[in-house]
Amino acid sequence: MTTNVAGTRVAFVNWRDPWHPAAGGAERYAWGHARRLAARGARVTFVTSRAPGQRRRERVEDVEFVRLGGRFTVYPLVLLWTLTHRRSFDAVIDCQNGIPFFTPWALPRRVPVFCVVHHVHDAQFGLYLPGWLAGLGRFLEGPVSRVTYRRHAFVVVSPSTLKAVRGRLGWQGAVHLVPNGTPAPTVPPAARPAGGPRLVCVTRLVPHKRPGRLLDLAERLAERRPGVRLDIVGTGPEAAALAAETAGRGLGDVVTLHGHVSEDAKSALVARADLHLSTSQGEGWGLSVIEAAALGVPTIAYDVDGLRDAVLDGATGWLVDADDDPVAGLVETAERALKELADPARRREIAAACRSWAGGFDWSRTSDRMAALIVEAVRTEPAVRRPRSRSSRRRSLKTMER
Repeated sequence: MTTNVAGTRVAFVNWRDPWHPAAGGAERYAWGHARRLAARGARVTFVTSRAPGQRRRERVEDVEFVRLGGRFTVYPLVLLWTLTHRRSFDAVIDCQNGIPFFTPWALPRRVPVFCVVHHVHDAQFGLYLPGWLAGLGRFLEGPVSRVTYRRHAFVVVSPSTLKAVRGRLGWQGAVHLVPNGTPAPTVPPAARPAGGPRLVCVTRLVPHKRPGRLLDLAERLAERRPGVRLDIVGTGPEAAALAAETAGRGLGDVVTLHGHVSEDAKSALVARADLHLSTSQGEGWGLSVIEAAALGVPTIAYDVDGLRDAVLDGATGWLVDADDDPVAGLVETAERALKELADPARRREIAAACRSWAGGFDWSRTSDRMAALIVEAVRTEPAVRRPRSRSSRRRSLKTMER
């Protein structure tokens, strides 16, 4: 049954919108929910930062966009905007990208807030920020968030994130698992081009994704498997360094850096690949893994948070032991995977398992889950939403039936 959200006033607060140059999976998640709630009749506002050239206000698919500030100034500006519009919403989806927006500080107590956590950033702050600022980020993500959202609830996207918010953030309040939705493939499965193996990686080129390991893999496989090709799709601050290293290693004939491409072009590159790769040190989920699976393409990834949830080891891909020699383990796993895929029957079996697994994460189901949480919270008295007993919390942590 579809939950009725018609007329419900919902604000999504997210660091970026899906058209921001640095947008990623978190933006696709927020937009996926926002546009579907609006299609059901909810009055949705998406409050976010503003990239150069973007409009301050616009309406897209019945969602009202409000863009304020840049990378860091968006936080105080959104909080001020929320304060001035504090009685304009029935519920708020406060999306954490390292730190949340702390919207409960500016809202009436009656307004329920769902703090969406894709993954815990404590280990990543040090990769991007100086020591003192990284420490501040961990303080805001942990102790300050626990106090701020104590009357509200967290929404997580995977079992790994659920475990992390309990263990690493010390969150004892309500948690709801609402996984990413996956759109239907935009291109049909493609015939693999003749020649050597074809590998693909769809990723943002940022430090914690460790794109340099892709070059290590390509270099070693090229020695063993002439004709191997690796397509890297995505952009980010590491793009220039990766291009220089590709040229410096003489991998120009092996590795192609595509940068940002359209959704159709991305799907076409993935569909023709034998294997999809992820070298990230950890994810909230691994959206690109599921999108590849929807096209029948298995993934090799490290056995780390999020990716161990998205990849069914031995069925829809292969996991690399993160504690072993990271590059050697990646190469050995790729060799094993390619040998299995050389058997046509085994390839068909894996492709079918991939499509079946991805099919369990359709957007209609995950959107209805979010809508149900919002409606229940809006109808519930604030006192009832206080942290519940341990047995009650356990019941709320059950995953959505697939």
